[in-house]
Amino acid sequence: MEAQANILIVDDEERIRRLLRMYLEKEGYMISEAQDGESALQLASVQEFDLILLDVMLPGIDGIEVCSRLRQVKSTPVIMLTAKGEENNRVHGFEAGADDYVVKPFSPREVIYRVKAILRRSSATAYLTKDNVTSNDIVFPNLVIEHDAHRVTAGGHEVALTPKEYELLHYLASSPDKVFSREDLLKDVWNYEFFGDLRTVDTHVKRLREKLNKVSSDAAAMITTVWGVGYKLEVPR
Repeated sequence: MEAQANILIVDDEERIRRLLRMYLEKEGYMISEAQDGESALQLASVQEFDLILLDVMLPGIDGIEVCSRLRQVKSTPVIMLTAKGEENNRVHGFEAGADDYVVKPFSPREVIYRVKAILRRSSATAYLTKDNVTSNDIVFPNLVIEHDAHRVTAGGHEVALTPKEYELLHYLASSPDKVFSREDLLKDVWNYEFFGDLRTVDTHVKRLREKLNKVSSDAAAMITTVWGVGYKLEVPR
Protein backbone atom coordinates (compact mmCIF):
# COMPACT_ATOMS: atom_id res chain seq x y z
CA MET A 1 0.00 0.00 0.00
CA GLU A 2 1.06 3.61 -0.61
CA ALA A 3 1.23 4.44 3.13
CA GLN A 4 3.78 1.65 3.64
CA ALA A 5 6.14 3.07 1.03
CA ASN A 6 9.83 3.22 1.91
CA ILE A 7 11.31 6.64 1.14
CA LEU A 8 14.95 7.75 1.16
CA ILE A 9 15.66 11.41 2.01
CA VAL A 10 19.04 12.65 0.78
CA ASP A 11 20.06 16.11 2.00
CA ASP A 12 23.15 17.45 3.76
CA GLU A 13 21.06 19.76 5.97
CA GLU A 14 19.82 17.95 9.07
CA ARG A 15 17.06 20.53 9.49
CA ILE A 16 15.63 19.68 6.06
CA ARG A 17 15.86 15.94 6.66
CA ARG A 18 14.17 16.28 10.04
CA LEU A 19 11.35 18.41 8.60
CA LEU A 20 10.69 16.02 5.71
CA ARG A 21 10.86 12.98 7.99
CA MET A 22 8.33 14.49 10.38
CA TYR A 23 5.75 15.21 7.68
CA LEU A 24 6.28 11.99 5.76
CA GLU A 25 6.11 9.80 8.86
CA LYS A 26 2.81 11.48 9.73
CA GLU A 27 1.53 10.10 6.41
CA GLY A 28 2.64 6.60 7.42
CA TYR A 29 5.75 6.34 5.25
CA MET A 30 8.91 4.52 6.34
CA ILE A 31 11.89 6.86 6.16
CA SER A 32 15.62 6.37 5.69
CA GLU A 33 18.16 9.20 5.51
CA ALA A 34 21.49 9.97 3.85
CA GLN A 35 23.50 13.17 4.21
CA ASP A 36 25.67 12.86 1.11
CA GLY A 37 25.70 11.29 -2.31
CA GLU A 38 28.06 8.45 -1.48
CA SER A 39 25.88 7.30 1.43
CA ALA A 40 22.78 7.56 -0.73
CA LEU A 41 24.26 5.32 -3.43
CA GLN A 42 25.39 2.77 -0.85
CA LEU A 43 21.93 2.66 0.75
CA ALA A 44 20.17 2.40 -2.59
CA SER A 45 22.44 -0.47 -3.64
CA VAL A 46 21.48 -2.67 -0.70
CA GLN A 47 17.89 -1.60 -0.06
CA GLU A 48 14.84 -1.14 -2.28
CA PHE A 49 13.11 2.23 -1.99
CA ASP A 50 9.75 3.23 -3.43
CA LEU A 51 10.86 6.84 -3.89
CA ILE A 52 13.93 9.00 -3.30
CA LEU A 53 13.89 12.69 -2.33
CA LEU A 54 17.27 13.91 -3.56
CA ASP A 55 18.90 17.30 -2.98
CA VAL A 56 20.91 18.66 -5.90
CA MET A 57 23.64 20.39 -3.87
CA LEU A 58 25.38 17.64 -1.91
CA PRO A 59 28.96 17.37 -0.63
CA GLY A 60 31.17 15.10 -2.72
CA ILE A 61 28.94 13.49 -5.34
CA ASP A 62 26.14 15.93 -6.19
CA GLY A 63 22.51 14.97 -6.67
CA ILE A 64 22.69 15.09 -10.46
CA GLU A 65 25.48 12.50 -10.49
CA VAL A 66 23.71 10.39 -7.87
CA CYS A 67 20.56 10.33 -10.01
CA SER A 68 22.53 9.51 -13.13
CA ARG A 69 24.29 6.56 -11.43
CA LEU A 70 21.02 5.30 -9.97
CA ARG A 71 19.40 5.33 -13.39
CA GLN A 72 22.06 2.95 -14.69
CA VAL A 73 20.78 0.20 -12.38
CA LYS A 74 17.37 1.23 -10.99
CA SER A 75 14.10 2.87 -12.04
CA THR A 76 13.19 4.12 -8.56
CA PRO A 77 11.18 7.39 -8.80
CA VAL A 78 13.28 10.43 -7.88
CA ILE A 79 12.10 13.87 -6.79
CA MET A 80 14.92 16.43 -6.87
CA LEU A 81 15.17 19.21 -4.28
CA THR A 82 16.64 22.38 -5.79
CA ALA A 83 17.29 25.91 -4.56
CA LYS A 84 15.29 28.70 -6.14
CA GLY A 85 16.93 30.03 -9.29
CA GLU A 86 18.86 26.86 -10.10
CA GLU A 87 16.97 26.31 -13.34
CA ASN A 88 19.94 24.72 -15.11
CA ASN A 89 20.28 22.21 -12.29
CA ARG A 90 16.63 21.27 -12.65
CA VAL A 91 17.04 20.69 -16.38
CA HIS A 92 20.19 18.65 -15.77
CA GLY A 93 18.28 16.69 -13.13
CA PHE A 94 15.62 15.74 -15.66
CA GLU A 95 18.31 14.78 -18.14
CA ALA A 96 19.81 12.52 -15.45
CA GLY A 97 16.44 10.82 -14.99
CA ALA A 98 14.58 12.70 -12.24
CA ASP A 99 10.78 12.41 -12.32
CA ASP A 100 9.91 15.70 -10.64
CA TYR A 101 11.40 18.49 -8.58
CA VAL A 102 10.54 20.69 -5.62
CA VAL A 103 12.04 24.16 -5.21
CA LYS A 104 13.45 25.28 -1.86
CA PRO A 105 12.14 26.85 0.26
CA PHE A 106 9.24 24.44 -0.16
CA SER A 107 5.90 23.87 1.46
CA PRO A 108 5.81 20.46 3.19
CA ARG A 109 2.28 20.07 1.85
CA GLU A 110 3.58 20.45 -1.71
CA VAL A 111 6.20 17.76 -1.08
CA ILE A 112 3.54 15.40 0.31
CA TYR A 113 1.32 16.08 -2.71
CA ARG A 114 4.08 15.28 -5.18
CA VAL A 115 5.19 12.20 -3.25
CA LYS A 116 1.63 10.85 -3.17
CA ALA A 117 1.12 11.57 -6.87
CA ILE A 118 4.23 9.62 -7.90
CA LEU A 119 3.56 6.75 -5.50
CA ARG A 120 -0.02 6.44 -6.80
CA ARG A 121 1.27 6.13 -10.34
CA SER A 122 3.89 3.58 -9.33
CA SER A 123 1.36 1.55 -7.35
CA ALA A 124 -1.26 1.64 -10.08
CA THR A 125 1.19 0.23 -12.59
CA ALA A 126 2.99 -2.26 -10.34
CA TYR A 127 4.01 -5.54 -11.93
CA LEU A 128 1.40 -8.27 -12.04
CA THR A 129 1.83 -11.98 -12.60
CA LYS A 130 1.28 -13.34 -16.09
CA ASP A 131 -2.03 -14.83 -14.96
CA ASN A 132 -3.33 -11.39 -14.03
CA VAL A 133 -2.33 -9.51 -17.16
CA THR A 134 -5.39 -8.18 -18.99
CA SER A 135 -5.88 -7.12 -22.59
CA ASN A 136 -4.88 -3.47 -22.18
CA ASP A 137 -1.78 -4.00 -24.29
CA ILE A 138 -0.58 -1.69 -27.04
CA VAL A 139 1.19 -3.68 -29.73
CA PHE A 140 3.28 -2.36 -32.63
CA PRO A 141 5.76 -4.30 -34.78
CA ASN A 142 8.78 -3.16 -32.75
CA LEU A 143 7.16 -2.00 -29.53
CA VAL A 144 4.83 -3.66 -27.02
CA ILE A 145 3.36 -1.89 -23.98
CA GLU A 146 1.66 -4.14 -21.41
CA HIS A 147 -0.15 -1.44 -19.49
CA ASP A 148 -1.44 -3.42 -16.51
CA ALA A 149 1.99 -4.98 -16.02
CA HIS A 150 3.81 -1.68 -16.60
CA ARG A 151 6.09 -3.54 -18.99
CA VAL A 152 7.64 -2.19 -22.17
CA THR A 153 9.32 -4.44 -24.72
CA ALA A 154 11.20 -3.10 -27.72
CA GLY A 155 12.72 -5.37 -30.33
CA GLY A 156 12.02 -8.33 -28.04
CA HIS A 157 13.94 -6.79 -25.10
CA GLU A 158 12.37 -5.41 -21.93
CA VAL A 159 13.09 -1.72 -21.28
CA ALA A 160 13.31 -0.32 -17.75
CA LEU A 161 11.57 3.06 -17.59
CA THR A 162 10.89 5.48 -14.77
CA PRO A 163 7.20 6.09 -13.97
CA LYS A 164 7.22 9.40 -15.84
CA GLU A 165 9.00 7.96 -18.87
CA TYR A 166 6.48 5.14 -18.97
CA GLU A 167 3.55 7.54 -18.69
CA LEU A 168 4.90 9.67 -21.52
CA LEU A 169 5.40 6.68 -23.81
CA HIS A 170 2.00 5.19 -23.01
CA TYR A 171 0.29 8.54 -23.57
CA LEU A 172 1.87 8.95 -27.01
CA ALA A 173 1.25 5.31 -27.95
CA SER A 174 -2.41 5.54 -26.95
CA SER A 175 -2.98 7.97 -29.82
CA PRO A 176 -0.55 6.87 -32.55
CA ASP A 177 0.24 9.40 -35.28
CA LYS A 178 -1.41 12.19 -33.30
CA VAL A 179 0.80 15.21 -32.70
CA PHE A 180 0.92 16.59 -29.16
CA SER A 181 2.35 19.98 -28.32
CA ARG A 182 4.75 20.32 -25.40
CA GLU A 183 2.03 22.24 -23.59
CA ASP A 184 -0.40 19.34 -24.13
CA LEU A 185 2.10 16.86 -22.75
CA LEU A 186 2.92 18.99 -19.71
CA LYS A 187 -0.77 19.35 -18.94
CA ASP A 188 -1.84 15.76 -19.59
CA VAL A 189 1.19 13.73 -18.54
CA TRP A 190 2.47 15.90 -15.70
CA ASN A 191 -1.07 16.88 -14.65
CA TYR A 192 -1.27 19.48 -11.90
CA GLU A 193 1.52 18.17 -9.75
CA PHE A 194 4.18 19.82 -11.89
CA PHE A 195 4.77 23.45 -12.81
CA GLY A 196 7.79 23.73 -15.04
CA ASP A 197 9.06 24.81 -18.42
CA LEU A 198 8.69 23.07 -21.74
CA ARG A 199 12.25 21.71 -21.71
CA THR A 200 11.03 19.17 -19.18
CA VAL A 201 9.21 17.41 -22.01
CA ASP A 202 12.25 17.57 -24.28
CA THR A 203 14.58 16.00 -21.72
CA HIS A 204 12.14 13.14 -21.01
CA VAL A 205 11.65 12.45 -24.72
CA LYS A 206 15.43 12.42 -25.16
CA ARG A 207 15.92 9.89 -22.35
CA LEU A 208 13.05 7.76 -23.60
CA ARG A 209 14.54 7.60 -27.09
CA GLU A 210 17.98 6.75 -25.68
CA LYS A 211 16.61 3.86 -23.63
CA LEU A 212 14.61 2.46 -26.55
CA ASN A 213 17.53 2.90 -28.93
CA LYS A 214 19.75 0.69 -26.76
CA VAL A 215 17.60 -2.30 -27.68
CA SER A 216 15.76 -1.23 -30.83
CA SER A 217 16.57 1.69 -33.10
CA ASP A 218 13.27 1.05 -34.92
CA ALA A 219 11.29 1.54 -31.69
CA ALA A 220 13.23 4.69 -30.83
CA ALA A 221 12.57 6.10 -34.30
CA MET A 222 8.81 5.83 -33.71
CA ILE A 223 8.97 8.82 -31.35
CA THR A 224 9.25 11.63 -33.84
CA THR A 225 9.64 15.36 -33.48
CA VAL A 226 7.24 17.58 -35.40
CA TRP A 227 9.26 20.76 -35.59
CA GLY A 228 7.52 23.83 -34.27
CA VAL A 229 4.67 21.73 -32.87
CA GLY A 230 5.67 18.87 -30.57
CA TYR A 231 5.94 15.06 -30.63
CA LYS A 232 4.08 12.01 -31.83
CA LEU A 233 4.47 8.25 -31.89
CA GLU A 234 4.57 7.36 -35.58
CA VAL A 235 3.43 3.91 -36.65
CA PRO A 236 5.62 2.31 -39.35
CA ARG A 237 3.81 1.93 -42.67
